[in-house]
Amino acid sequence: QVQLQESGPGLVKPSQTLSLTCTVSGGSITTADYYWGWIRQPPGKGLEFVASLSYSGTTYYSPSLRSRTSISRDTSKNQFILQLSSVTPEDTAVYYCATQAPLIAGWGSWGQGTQVTVSS
Repeated sequence: QVQLQESGPGLVKPSQTLSLTCTVSGGSITTADYYWGWIRQPPGKGLEFVASLSYSGTTYYSPSLRSRTSISRDTSKNQFILQLSSVTPEDTAVYYCATQAPLIAGWGSWGQGTQVTVSS
């Protein structure tokens, strides 16, 4: 059973870069055909895809966030990392990391989520 755990700062100042780490246990992020992603939920709104990467390292980004987003991985630590630059209060949200298993539609396993607030 794959487990995911988000970590990062709870409070970020406007214009700074947000960095979040997802640590994966119970499976490798390089296992074939798995995808690893970040999804967020702003207060009072629905879930929003942010970015993902495949088991081979191919990256995918939300078109609306692409210019400010970077997703990467550290295979030695079995982690994948989200960086979101030039944050504004509109980036305030609960950020989740999740995984999509082969042949299963949707994000099947999720971390518990981490609250990120952008405020001065």
